[in-house]
Amino acid sequence: MKETGLTYSRVIAWLKILLPIAALTLLSTLFLFSRNVDPTASIPFTEFDLEERAREQRVTSPYFSGRSRDGHLISLSADSARPDPDQSGVTLAEKVETHIEFADGAEIGFFADTGRMDSQGQGQILTLSGAVRIESSTGYVIKTDQLITDLQKAEAISEGEITGTGPAGRFTAGRAELTQDAETNEMYLVFTNGVKLIYTPEKK
Repeated sequence: MKETGLTYSRVIAWLKILLPIAALTLLSTLFLFSRNVDPTASIPFTEFDLEERAREQRVTSPYFSGRSRDGHLISLSADSARPDPDQSGVTLAEKVETHIEFADGAEIGFFADTGRMDSQGQGQILTLSGAVRIESSTGYVIKTDQLITDLQKAEAISEGEITGTGPAGRFTAGRAELTQDAETNEMYLVFTNGVKLIYTPEKK
């Protein structure tokens, strides 16, 4: 009976040592496995998305502003922009808006589905394509397929036929051009190449 009591005491003594060691071993194993969790698992981008963004160098909601060489204020914004992978010095943009505020206080805006900015050479040529819309503070709204804008000169010219409305009524033309008078520096919106106007008298 005495030997049995001694054995029991020894078992209890060993358990007091082994159980804490076992608990520490389990705890360290838990931390060891936790270090193996993939930290990218919670990032909401697939591997393809990340590779595509890195390759295209896409910029979201870019905005630029400055002045033309004659002091007209120009701003340019887009939903996204990226460098052209096939041509250096060229930027491609989606959902483009360009606003020009002239020295005399008049304003004009260009809106398009896509834009191509060519900064090579001495100019900054912005080519707008896809449902191009022109809106002026003088009441003109013009639509065309393509518009080429020289941002340094604050000038623009349409490629192809235009349709629009203005203070005098509805009209069509083979070409529209935003140009500056060399002597007075005033800006003019000029329509040429077979202009047709449906006059709508102002109602009083």
